[in-house]
Amino acid sequence: MRISIAAPAQPKSGAIAGLVTDGGTLTASLADLDGRLGGALTRAIKGSRFSGGKGEMLEVVAPAGLSVSRVVLLGLGKAAEAKPLDLERIGGDLLAKLNAVGEKAAAITVDPVADLGIEPAEAAARVAFGAQLRSYRFDKYRTTEKPERKPSLGRLTVMTAAHAGAKKLYAKLEKIGEGVFATRDLCSEPANVLYPESFAKQAKKSLEKLGVEVQILDEKSMAKLGMGSLLGVGQGSVRESQLLVLRWRGTGKAKSTGKSAGKSRGKAAEPAPLAIVGKGVTFDTGGISIKPAGGMEDMKWDMGGAGVVVGLFQALAGRKAKVDVVGICGLVENMPDGNAQRPGDVVRSMSGQTIEVINTDAEGRLVLADALWYVQETYKPKAIVDLATLTGAIMVSLGRSQAGLFSNDDELSERLLAAGKAVGEPCWRMPMGEDYDRMIDSDIADMKNVGGRWGGSITAAQFLQRFIQDGTAWAHLDIAGVTWSEKDRPTVPKGATGYGVRLLDELIVKHYEK
Repeated sequence: MRISIAAPAQPKSGAIAGLVTDGGTLTASLADLDGRLGGALTRAIKGSRFSGGKGEMLEVVAPAGLSVSRVVLLGLGKAAEAKPLDLERIGGDLLAKLNAVGEKAAAITVDPVADLGIEPAEAAARVAFGAQLRSYRFDKYRTTEKPERKPSLGRLTVMTAAHAGAKKLYAKLEKIGEGVFATRDLCSEPANVLYPESFAKQAKKSLEKLGVEVQILDEKSMAKLGMGSLLGVGQGSVRESQLLVLRWRGTGKAKSTGKSAGKSRGKAAEPAPLAIVGKGVTFDTGGISIKPAGGMEDMKWDMGGAGVVVGLFQALAGRKAKVDVVGICGLVENMPDGNAQRPGDVVRSMSGQTIEVINTDAEGRLVLADALWYVQETYKPKAIVDLATLTGAIMVSLGRSQAGLFSNDDELSERLLAAGKAVGEPCWRMPMGEDYDRMIDSDIADMKNVGGRWGGSITAAQFLQRFIQDGTAWAHLDIAGVTWSEKDRPTVPKGATGYGVRLLDELIVKHYEK
């Protein structure tokens, strides 16, 4: 579908839409249209329960005197309370409605609204962005779908007098949307197509052409580094584990690799990057501690954290973000064969710490342990955020609408909470402490990988914190409940959500970008 932004004009076909504020007040373009229709829109409002409230919608089909097929009224709610997310929702809701009724082309006029605390250019760009996000569809494996079940809308024009500014704003938002789509694509792929090696190769192919530096470490390289924790997870699979390393140098500073990062090169030292680390278990059977059969097919998206890392780098490179970021994806497949890791095994991590593996289904933290240590030893980052579909326990705590946030740094936590709220990807800070940490003490090793029945998401975070070096600001986002949606939402169709791309992009814009 093509989304464009243009100056206001009268469409000759298709659907036309506009905004209505709380109380049924038509914005300028709709008021003008209502006059040409002899008050038909006003009468339609009076004859319905539509009041212009947030999320409301009313359509007038085949209005007499116009060549358009329908007029759609979109409720904005109280203008003074409207946020950018409300405009995005309008775009998403409109797109879903037009596809449902079979429209092929449509236009929406975004007029200036009194008391609206959003500039007209941004309001129009947000409407376009919402429509873009809702337009996502993963259908590459559908071969017999009937035409009437496919999306019909081929063109949406967002019209505004502030079209020049809106185009500029939307150009950046569109790149963020493409990053969200990249993450959704990765999470939607079946595990026979997307496995550690193919994930790494696909990321390399798509990101290098955007200017992202890509390095792939194989099992031999990781073994030399002492990554016994990560490698133990994948030893039961015929698929080789990989460590995907991404680097975006948007500040234009001198290139460095390995342990030279952060050290002087010539007259100036390269600044410490921000690090984003993702769990990439491309399929998780649970290993020897095998999962129940029901719902195991969902474990294709247990690589959701790594998917977010790739999508974020797509967005940063696409919009040419002025920031220095390193991304690490620990990519493994957790399978139960004769060589698989056993409950009771002890592995040695890259940090030198030993881990008693009590449950092979608590594998994500084993992958992240080595990935986190590697990024600190190699790049000396100023801060680390990791993302992982880590525990079912976080869904017991928070349901499926918020991610769990764990951190050793109050400032980083507050920044993440604010960024999540701003983009509609909320998270909730969870507790940590010594009482929880003692729950993962082992009788025969430095630690064990599970802490018992209670506080499962917290003890998992405590495990990760043992691999964070002193003085490093760190936050962990448990995204198990928000990586996949079981229903359609205004800007998130059913399926892979891409949660985390927008949150981290917002964090970077507000606090790390030059």
